Amino acid sequence: MEKGNIFKLAGLFAFFAIMVLLIVLLWPIAKDLFEPGGVDRVIADVKGAGPLGVLILLAMQFLQIVVAFIPGEVVQMAAGMMYGPWWGALIIFLGCVISSMLIYEVVHRLGAPFVQSMVPTKWLDKFRNFEASGKLLPIVFVLFFIPGLPKDVFTYLIPLTDMPKKQFIMVSCVARIPGIIVSTYAADGLVEGRIWESVVIFAVVGVVAGAGLLFRDRLMGLLDRFSKHER
Repeated sequence: MEKGNIFKLAGLFAFFAIMVLLIVLLWPIAKDLFEPGGVDRVIADVKGAGPLGVLILLAMQFLQIVVAFIPGEVVQMAAGMMYGPWWGALIIFLGCVISSMLIYEVVHRLGAPFVQSMVPTKWLDKFRNFEASGKLLPIVFVLFFIPGLPKDVFTYLIPLTDMPKKQFIMVSCVARIPGIIVSTYAADGLVEGRIWESVVIFAVVGVVAGAGLLFRDRLMGLLDRFSKHER
């Protein structure tokens, strides 16, 4: 085995070891998210941790993007309930930036085989086409802006294109901001008594996210045609 492949293999094992360690450390808290009344218990646990609670929330957001076993909307709601719409949004945004930076470095160094073992080949082919079209930047912004699309999958695919790391972090994370603020604002409304306002917001977001999930293949097809237009 060549030295470069040995380093790649070691990096892969190190990456998964860190993920497993974080899951083990956070599982006593994160498992409550899947049980009745779990969100309230998670909020109480994180609040009770004082300043450490911010790091716990950051770690949960990190795992949500890297491993995707925690529902992203639930983490954002918890942030809004605990720290308000603006501080909560800032914490989630920082978690997105940190996670995206790490994923970019890991994928960029380990290459396509690392990603192909986790995501469908059809998605990788789509992003190859987007890259060849020269319209990758606006397409990435749209994909990360629309709720319901598999952003965590896209985060692993884009580093395989020619998009620079700084550009990827800026575009993907900025596109997430409206969705993050809407979630933390609506969650804060539940705590502050703006119940109906929050219900309406969550209903609208849910409809948009459901449409994004239901029609994501059609949307990818439209973006594919857009990328080929006037190529």
